[in-house]
Amino acid sequence: MDETKSELHFVFMNYDLEYERLLSNKTKRGAHELDLYLSRKHDEVLGKYLRPGTYNKTLSLVIVDGFAVQITETQANVLRSAKEVRIVEKDQELA
Repeated sequence: MDETKSELHFVFMNYDLEYERLLSNKTKRGAHELDLYLSRKHDEVLGKYLRPGTYNKTLSLVIVDGFAVQITETQANVLRSAKEVRIVEKDQELA
């Protein structure tokens, strides 16, 4: 396996009370606040564990508190050990 090859991974976060609170606000403003909160939270986790410029976050997932990111397998292993992260899975293409 090429440890330097960057591939799409999905990262799902551990339980977060603030996420649950924001998710329960079904207004437009609540949805906007949730989007901002998750984007910032996901960026902070990536910035805490990975060097800037070595990854590319492609999207934040609101419904499951997760995100998609282009990273190497070594970086995926680093995120797997992060206390904020529940699971990291490499994207599987369906035939």
